[in-house]
Amino acid sequence: MVVVEVLIVLALIALNGVLALSELAIVSARRARLKAMAAKGNRGASAALLLAKNPGRFLSSVQIGITLVGILAGAFSGATLAERFAGFLVTKGLGIELADTVAFVLVVAVTTYLSLIMGELVPKQIALRNAEGVAARVARPMMMLARIASPLVTLLDLSSQAMLRLFGQRGEPEQQVTEEEINTLVAEAASTGVVEPAEHAMIASVMRLGDRPVRAVMTHRRDVHWLDLDADEAAKRKTLLEAHHSRLPVAHGTIDEVIGVLDLKEVLDACLENRPIDWNALIRKAPVVHENIDALDAIEIFKSSKAHLALVVDEYGTFEGLVTTGDILASIAGQFHEGGDEASPGATPRADGSWLVDGAMPVDEMAALLHLSLPAPRDYDTAAGLALDQLRRLPKAGETFTAYGWRFEIVDLDGRRIDKILATRLPAEE
Repeated sequence: MVVVEVLIVLALIALNGVLALSELAIVSARRARLKAMAAKGNRGASAALLLAKNPGRFLSSVQIGITLVGILAGAFSGATLAERFAGFLVTKGLGIELADTVAFVLVVAVTTYLSLIMGELVPKQIALRNAEGVAARVARPMMMLARIASPLVTLLDLSSQAMLRLFGQRGEPEQQVTEEEINTLVAEAASTGVVEPAEHAMIASVMRLGDRPVRAVMTHRRDVHWLDLDADEAAKRKTLLEAHHSRLPVAHGTIDEVIGVLDLKEVLDACLENRPIDWNALIRKAPVVHENIDALDAIEIFKSSKAHLALVVDEYGTFEGLVTTGDILASIAGQFHEGGDEASPGATPRADGSWLVDGAMPVDEMAALLHLSLPAPRDYDTAAGLALDQLRRLPKAGETFTAYGWRFEIVDLDGRRIDKILATRLPAEE
């Protein structure tokens, strides 16, 4: 008889563990994975999705089961087992009152210990290790439990909703995945080797690309190689020989008078076929985009254009630069060497923990590197823009400013352009 009662208590503790496991698994399971499993025909995953959509009723069902199990386990252990164990202690010479106290304390202690280990901690750890798999296995039994206890579940759910309204909590909780959560998930995958470091860097770059205006990835007008259509033939050929790109914008006299794009291959074809070069006939129209459109929108423009190059203008129609498919790719995969161009070094670590930052480095990349929390929106796109925003004037070499827990020193100027910045983390006390 005692063995049966012990087995009943153990079974109740195990049932409590199943309920606790089910609760945590379904609540913590990722819906995206459950949807993928359901798409493959996993009926348990479909049931888990239904339970996750209405967590109030599911939690009420589980709580009813846990409460009943706890009451029954307490009744068996405290009343039945403690009484039998007290009788056993009396036969060993203990007084009745002392035997009752010792038996009650020992039985409650052992039952509590087993409830914590078998009924809570171990099941919940199992649920956390494979939330989606466990949720798919227990979802259908949990739905059956909810149907059996439907009247009581409805009462508890309505009571809970009423109490939530008293605290100002209305509607269902929003299930949103933030960009920070995606970045954290990818970083965890990279740390465990599931995602390669290069893949991690590219995914982070793609995430940043959606927040960048096209001016942040374009080639500025001062760095644009262009062909002057009004120049003489020798000057035009010299420009083509010195060009490091396969396509050049063409303008009349000044870069502000851009009229289109020239494909150097077509010029080469004319030369190889000994045909006279008709410059006007070779000029192709290029799409014109505003500097504030998203870089991702530029990709859609490139898909519908054969130019692979777009002219960037400001709100007054002034030419500000150009953006190419190569610029978009470089913002994702990093800079490439092309011809005689020198790739921007970005940021170089130094032995003392500081960073030598190129002024043209995209400020969002610098923020990710130095773990800065920059305001959004902002009116600058480069590290040099951050310096100008903080100083509010053109600095001199050697000037410093502090921001976001770092000290920034203007190391070098190229005319009126900030070329190099030295970033040093401030001590914690500062």
